[in-house]
Amino acid sequence: MVPVPAVQAPAGFGPPSADQARRWADCAAVFLPGDPPRSGRIAFWFPDGVTPPQANETLTVVRPHGTSARRREVRANAVPLAQALPVLVEARRTPGADPAAAFWGAAAVLALHLVARGKVLPGVSAGEFDAWRIGPYDDEDRQRLRALADAMPPEARAVPLEAAGTLELPQAEALLRSFLDAVADMLVRAPAGPAAAADRAWTAPEPQALTPRHRQWAAKVAAGLDTGIGVSLRIELPDADAFGQLLDGADLHEAEDEDDWQEDRFRAVVQLHHLGEGQVADAHEVWSRCGTTSGLFDAQARSEALLVIRRAARAWEPLARLLATAAPAAMELSDGEVGDLLGQGAAALAAAGVAVHWPKALVKQLLVRGVVEPAAKAASDMPALLSADTLLDFRWELTAGGRQLTAAEVTRIAEAQRPLVRLRDSWVLVDPQVLARAQDRRSRQFTAVEALGAVLAGRAEVGGEQVEVCAGGWLAELKERLADPEAHARREPLVQPAALNAVLRDYQLRGLSWMHQMTALGLGGCLADDMGLGKTIQLIGLHLLRQQDAATTGPTLVVCPTSLLGNWAREIEKFAPGTKVLRYHGSKRSLVGADEGFVLTTYTTMRLHAPDLAALSWGLVACDEAQHVKNAASATAKALRTLPARAKIALTGTPVENNLAELWALLDWTTPGLLGSLKAFRDQYARGAESGKDPHAAGRLAALIAPFLLRRKKSDPGIAPELPPKQETDHVVGLSKEQVALYEAVVRETLDKIRESEGIARRGLVLGLLSSLKAICNHPGQFLKQDQALALAQGSGRSGKLELLDELLDTILAEDRSALVFTQYVTMGRLIESHLAQRGIRAQFLHGGTTVAQREEMVDRFQDGQVPVFLLSLKAGGTGLNLTRAGHVVHYDRWWNPAVEDQASDRAYRIGQTQKVMVHRLIAEGTVEDRIAELLASKRALADAVLGGAGEEAFTELSDAELAAFVELRRVRG
Repeated sequence: MVPVPAVQAPAGFGPPSADQARRWADCAAVFLPGDPPRSGRIAFWFPDGVTPPQANETLTVVRPHGTSARRREVRANAVPLAQALPVLVEARRTPGADPAAAFWGAAAVLALHLVARGKVLPGVSAGEFDAWRIGPYDDEDRQRLRALADAMPPEARAVPLEAAGTLELPQAEALLRSFLDAVADMLVRAPAGPAAAADRAWTAPEPQALTPRHRQWAAKVAAGLDTGIGVSLRIELPDADAFGQLLDGADLHEAEDEDDWQEDRFRAVVQLHHLGEGQVADAHEVWSRCGTTSGLFDAQARSEALLVIRRAARAWEPLARLLATAAPAAMELSDGEVGDLLGQGAAALAAAGVAVHWPKALVKQLLVRGVVEPAAKAASDMPALLSADTLLDFRWELTAGGRQLTAAEVTRIAEAQRPLVRLRDSWVLVDPQVLARAQDRRSRQFTAVEALGAVLAGRAEVGGEQVEVCAGGWLAELKERLADPEAHARREPLVQPAALNAVLRDYQLRGLSWMHQMTALGLGGCLADDMGLGKTIQLIGLHLLRQQDAATTGPTLVVCPTSLLGNWAREIEKFAPGTKVLRYHGSKRSLVGADEGFVLTTYTTMRLHAPDLAALSWGLVACDEAQHVKNAASATAKALRTLPARAKIALTGTPVENNLAELWALLDWTTPGLLGSLKAFRDQYARGAESGKDPHAAGRLAALIAPFLLRRKKSDPGIAPELPPKQETDHVVGLSKEQVALYEAVVRETLDKIRESEGIARRGLVLGLLSSLKAICNHPGQFLKQDQALALAQGSGRSGKLELLDELLDTILAEDRSALVFTQYVTMGRLIESHLAQRGIRAQFLHGGTTVAQREEMVDRFQDGQVPVFLLSLKAGGTGLNLTRAGHVVHYDRWWNPAVEDQASDRAYRIGQTQKVMVHRLIAEGTVEDRIAELLASKRALADAVLGGAGEEAFTELSDAELAAFVELRRVRG
């Protein structure tokens, strides 16, 4: 990285603070070149004719005048380039900034990018001083420079008054290049430079007179790079007949003896390039015209080319042989040199500006990959059930041009011991490491699930490293079958079980077919349909289907949240009448008779009584709202893994709520071993996908999990066309004066404590701050922990959100419609309940303390239209309820995860809904809720790609400054 010196804004114009930004953004700016370039200045002046503070220059500038332009004298404040840069960069992104200042701001950004990419060369200024300059420019750089020069406004050019006279103002591109060079000359200098280089030339800020030695050094460094002269090497292959035909018979070379064969060599031919004109010529042709002074490759060009070759010889030593001739044009290469050019040699030459071109005939290379296939002694047909006892072997496979090579062919290539071999009329590149790997006889065995995971991801760990693998034998057939379940379903269409008292929609039948196929193979899966698409009925259908086969019959255990026990019992009685249903829950729980039908239990009961449940042989274990076991290290998840089952299915609308480790937890339970260990999963997929550092990690993971996770959304074509539209609206509401005072006081006091704390204490303070601010945004009474009576007795107008909720409910109830109101805080729910009671609005509140029986009664009352407003805490009422009576859903406060909010909204927006659903989100303007809304918008996109963030905990890692900016109450202009 090039060190960037500290800079200050010009006197009278900055620094760019909130009070001054508007004033200096109105200034025009022009660049005044200097010698050396780093002494150039930026002159700021006001277009309205006002003389700027500390004006020190009178300029002749060009200003537009109608359809033409005219010159004008102005007074300006000319300041050093280093002081002007931050002002220019800020002007570039300031709305309404003067076009000239914005232009030089864009030029400053271009210069910074070029310097950061190392596009700098030493040079000599017009005054014979040391000067850095931008270079070499590649084609893209030149296009950007010319496009920017074409956009230069007339007023961006100027000259000092005394230099104006009859001179023309500078040309746009020349002036822009001077500016870029000035920025480079200023930045590529560090205070320690003279000491580190033991020389002040090109390191000290003061102009340095250059010696002949300095000039020679600068010429060598920049040779060819910035003059339009380039050098490359063209590799020519030996004659195919002289080199012999490989693998077309038993002998390696039929017509030649060993000595003659070894004399055939590869050649490196020097080519000269004129970059500006796009001309290429062989060096021997150029040297043959050595006496001429005209043409593209004149004497100066030839001299530059020789300097480039000398620099290349320092990068790759064999090229020194070229310099032994007066006209370096070509050289023969040994096998070792060819091998080196195929690897590190070419990289070294590229760094020196010399490209290596291989002939088009060299189109193939040896590739090695691993093959995972059934053991030789195993049956050739795919087993009916994959089990841990099914083992598969690993072997290396070598290919050239897509053709697999035999062991004998690999041996012959190895015996040739050359970097390039002739293989069936084409040249093949031989990488010794690839060849050595193909001859490696190390073996490894995979379990069936490990092998399946490896071939789906296309890679596996062998010998401590990740290698590319493919499938062989029946494993290849299984991979294709899982990759296209629709094709398998068409070949073997599934008929829904006769005992199912319903007609499944097409997508539900496909879901049932998919689950049946996976469980029949001994695999598991995660059905991740949107809430309301009928995951329950599909699982009931799977149970009935499995009862038709003696190999898969047996009881089904459903583990779900307590709130869903009643819903599961009702759905089974409705869709599978006559099927036995046993609730294993409460003080009178019992497993007597649990040898058939369904057994329903809760996560808590399962965790506490896992040994009793593990004593039974389950035909199928299903986890509903499976995100409850997303933490594989939790006691609940560990207990779940102790339950024996012939098949396992996870049901959830949110397979990933926060991070990919949750997805691993679900699939490692349904199909153990598929994703490897959690550590390996994080190393190979999660870190790269979540951070974006590995752009291919998400794709590899998607290919691996696709057969095991079926995800359908209501918005998908053909999934739920009968559903009415859903409209989502963000309602931004202002804070009351009381809320503003509380908000600012909490921010001020808590940030002071956070700055003085660290570790766990700091994280606790950050989480407490966020919770307090969200409570203040809801209602001062919630933050002050006032009871409902006191909070309401202090009058209306305390909460902008509560006033807006009243307005929304008044409209909704006037239309004789019903609404769900979600809040994540029980205290806020009780306050809203009391408030609505005072207003005479019938409402009921469901929260974590509501019993199962009470929940069922509340649902019935709401669905029957007896209570028009249903208040729910987000955790207790966000899943498992069918509340299609509601046409409106109000999120009183924002949760940290959009998937959780979507689940809550889906209580109303689900199969059976006939009216348009309106989703209202209340957001306190200018507060932390505003920033949360921005974050959720981006996080929703990540969730769609089965990715997520770290939720509320992520904010504990913000710096003090970042946290202050996040929670700051932003004033909103009225």
